[in-house]
Amino acid sequence: MTLQPQIQTLLLSLLLLILPTISLIQPGSTLYASNTTQTWSSPNNTFSLGFIPLNPPTSPPTYLASIFYSGGIPIWSAGTTPLDSSASFQFLSTGNLRLLNGSGHTVWESATSNLGVSSASLDDYGNLVLTNATLPVWSSFDHPTNTLVPSQNFTTHHALRYGLYSFTLLSSGNITLNWNDSIRIVYWNRGLNSSYVNRNLTSPTLGLQSNGTLSVFDPIIMPSGGAITVMAYSNDYGEGSDILRFLRLDKDGNLRMYSSGKGNGTETVRWVAIEDQCRVFGYCGNLGICSYKGTNPICGCPSLNFEPIDPNDSRKGCKRKMETEYCPGTVTMMNMEHTLLLTYPPQSIFARQDSQVFLVAISACRLNCLVNPTCDASTILSDGTGMCYYKTPGFITGYQNAALPSTSYVKVCPPVLPNPSHSPSGRVGGSRMKAWVVLIVVIGAVLGLIVLEGSLWWWCCRSRNRSIHKFGGLSAKYDLFEYASGAPVQFPFKDLQRCTKGFKEKLGIGGGFGVVYRGILANKTVVAVKQLEGIELEERQFRMEVGTISSTHHLNLLRLIGFCCEGKHRVLVYEFMQNKSLDCLLFPSGNLLDWEVRFKIALGTAKGITYLHDECRDCIVHCDIKPENILLDENYTAKVSDFGLAKLFRYPTLTSIRGTRGYLAPEWIANLPITSKSDVYSYGMVLLEIVSGRRNFEISAETNWKMLSVWAYEEFEKGNVTAVVDRRLAEHDVEMDMEQVVRAIQVSFWCIQEQPSQRPKMGKVVQMLEGITKIDSPPSPKALNEEGLVQPQYM
Repeated sequence: MTLQPQIQTLLLSLLLLILPTISLIQPGSTLYASNTTQTWSSPNNTFSLGFIPLNPPTSPPTYLASIFYSGGIPIWSAGTTPLDSSASFQFLSTGNLRLLNGSGHTVWESATSNLGVSSASLDDYGNLVLTNATLPVWSSFDHPTNTLVPSQNFTTHHALRYGLYSFTLLSSGNITLNWNDSIRIVYWNRGLNSSYVNRNLTSPTLGLQSNGTLSVFDPIIMPSGGAITVMAYSNDYGEGSDILRFLRLDKDGNLRMYSSGKGNGTETVRWVAIEDQCRVFGYCGNLGICSYKGTNPICGCPSLNFEPIDPNDSRKGCKRKMETEYCPGTVTMMNMEHTLLLTYPPQSIFARQDSQVFLVAISACRLNCLVNPTCDASTILSDGTGMCYYKTPGFITGYQNAALPSTSYVKVCPPVLPNPSHSPSGRVGGSRMKAWVVLIVVIGAVLGLIVLEGSLWWWCCRSRNRSIHKFGGLSAKYDLFEYASGAPVQFPFKDLQRCTKGFKEKLGIGGGFGVVYRGILANKTVVAVKQLEGIELEERQFRMEVGTISSTHHLNLLRLIGFCCEGKHRVLVYEFMQNKSLDCLLFPSGNLLDWEVRFKIALGTAKGITYLHDECRDCIVHCDIKPENILLDENYTAKVSDFGLAKLFRYPTLTSIRGTRGYLAPEWIANLPITSKSDVYSYGMVLLEIVSGRRNFEISAETNWKMLSVWAYEEFEKGNVTAVVDRRLAEHDVEMDMEQVVRAIQVSFWCIQEQPSQRPKMGKVVQMLEGITKIDSPPSPKALNEEGLVQPQYM
């Protein structure tokens, strides 16, 4: 007993020797993001607390209030929200640490007010400590963010976090990586060696040693054999001096050990928990599929039935273009070879309530999920275990690799649209062989074409004097090569006069670009000859634009046969459409079109415009979409006409716009820039006319003396869909697909939104009409008056 005071004195001396040197920070001190050189530093300047710019840099610059190692390596931060240069970090006289953003709002605090805190200090281990007169009250080591450093004790009460990811120490001594604390998916787990598996640990602690070992301590472990159990070694274990080794949970959900030399600001990975990054749960987000490009993980969608949630960040996952509950037909299962839908505990533990594991055959793994409304996808392991994972809606993430034996199935609305295939790596010889085959075929085709054109040239020269031409009666200036290659035929004006009988038989009432006449070529081919009016382009420019028009081929675009550019004459020759234009059949004076034909015309028109906007080499804005410019062949296939003609004209003033009243977008009338969204507006008006059988600019008692778009929206919102539909269809008991009708009406409302940014692209219009993409409830469209101003709405 007499030795006790001496022992106490000795222990106190040892404690003073091992305690780190500290430098006090006085209450009332403040750091500012605008001055990154201002810091609170440890005594030997190894660690500092201050604002550091976000890495990678942002514009304008943003900052984090961090404790960082010499050279700028952060090991702790106050909160995770980047702040602007007006932010400040305060040590208040109340004993509270507080981080303010540029607006003066608190974004983080230590919650230590009125606890007797009298000072703060940052020690040479990187620990920020708040103390009262004698004892620590709060420390950054006890409130870790995403980094663990030497001398920092990590217990079962602590966690490293980054977003939905966390790293924890279990009471069993195991260390785990987890996703989403609300359901806690454990996607990595490392335990003690077999000597300690069945031991009941009392208070396990994880520590990182400065030599590069990650170890678990516990009183149960300490007496047996060795003092510690090592969980991981850095690959530079025991090397060098003035090196900081630290453990960090990164934003990709992986845990890594790094080393950094003092003052150099660089960090080198020395150990990684999960070598295969695609095995990290949720790395590519919900419905995202992880694969590799070289050694780099990349994220994509399961198929073209899906689209990225954020095109600028593939890690945010994907979504179905059409949710399965809205499928127009039956749901189907999309087959994904060599794909594993990641399943970890607790979902992968057999016979648990939340288990997703079943023991079934391959066909049953697919079919059982297909008929089960609570199953969204399934994976058969194909490794001989017979294990199948049924994935429930919520969060599904996958891994695709040619080495994986697994096959996965995902529910989609038909048709299944697979991703474009890529040649698997390691088949260089096969690729070279295919390249040679392609090269031989191309050379053979070119030689064949040369022989063909040479024969045509010889035949043309021999036949010149006999005037034997494909179209008969045309002059020798007609170039047979142009016709054979698909190029537009150049017609002499006198021949066009002859075939139209002096431009006698007019088709329609004329449009914004000129008058159309019926013509018959000498070979009895019926054509539509359009005399253009107001052309100001010189001959060379005109020929270039005609070449662009003639090279634009699509089922739903009117085909240009040829042209005339002679003196002041500018004429285009088109294929003839037997059923005339849509306006002739749609409105009350015309024949009654049933719903099936109407929808076919609407969808075909949308596809034609989509081709002009998205699939041509250069986007072609039509500028005059209206029923008169939608022609119909003998099968009622829609053919969009007059595309590309807008570039042949110049509009010196607003009044010279060649569009048509009722179909012009608001931005056009307001003399704002014209884009493809202007065509979308015009199409929306046409679509509403197709559904209703009414002109959009005509008002009557039937529409309560309101513009068609406004009246139709009001009736639709009341649920009175049949009122919007052409009443003649009901009078003649015409069968209608009401789901198609509703989709068409909703799409029309989206297309005629006042703001161009609110209108969908034509490609999406097609998807919405076909039922591939879900249609949200559209906002109310606004009617325009003659001056393009929004008309007031009266109750």
